[in-house]
Amino acid sequence: MTKVHMMFGAYVDSGGITIDTARHYGESEAVIGEWLKGKPRSAYTIISKCCHPVQEAPQTPRVTPEDIVQDLTKSLEMLGTDYVDILLLHRDDVNYPVGPLMETLSQLVDEDKVKAFGVSNWTLPRIKEALAYCQEHELHPLSFNSPNFSLAAVNCPRWNNAVTADQEMLDWHRDTQFPLIAWSAQAEGFFGHRFKQEDKDNPELKEFVEVYFNDLNWKRLAVCERLAREKGVKPIQISLAYVLSQPFPVFATIGPEEEWHLRDSLEALDIPLSDEEMESLRKGE
Repeated sequence: MTKVHMMFGAYVDSGGITIDTARHYGESEAVIGEWLKGKPRSAYTIISKCCHPVQEAPQTPRVTPEDIVQDLTKSLEMLGTDYVDILLLHRDDVNYPVGPLMETLSQLVDEDKVKAFGVSNWTLPRIKEALAYCQEHELHPLSFNSPNFSLAAVNCPRWNNAVTADQEMLDWHRDTQFPLIAWSAQAEGFFGHRFKQEDKDNPELKEFVEVYFNDLNWKRLAVCERLAREKGVKPIQISLAYVLSQPFPVFATIGPEEEWHLRDSLEALDIPLSDEEMESLRKGE
């Protein structure tokens, strides 16, 4: 717990105010709630997520108004607060109509339990449907989309029913300027030399090999290395700068385990990338 509090302290001392968590993240909310005690609640932006399947039934959706309220109630208890700033639906159930979900989220804003809401791991057609429903029924607006998004091209979803932003989604964000909250924005350390190409036969790394090991990502890593040498930074910082340099509002979630991880991530905020460098990273050339 002491290390966690030290990390939070270092983050805040560096100007950080936003903390991302979820009902699904084990004891995360309780740890954050303990850290928040005695601190001014309004000084921090808390993002939490609801409606993730339970571990015992990962393929069974639980995306209903009842699930939203149940999860949020528990989250508020664990966080020790009476509201979250942003509530995201952690998963979708395409067989459930968007209307009741948006109605429930909008009502929670009216009840001051949520300041704004959005979705995570939703497809673009469902996002558009939810946006239209909110507008047509004069509800509070859907305000955020949180897909998987990093420099890495994924071979398959990282987890069950996870959604990675494809080019169509990214073009839509560019055209609408709709805010995107990127999860796994650093591709779990792929561009930080966490893996080697010969690891492809390592059974202990099978889950990462299946998702991230492809020719394009190794080429993109090589570009990161070249740009990092030219700019005097680290390849993984280049990969995070790529995410942050998109032509629309984008926020990157990070999961530093050490203080130097945090410093590296924060320094990526100040790394400029030209249009030519962005294109080189995209193409891996």
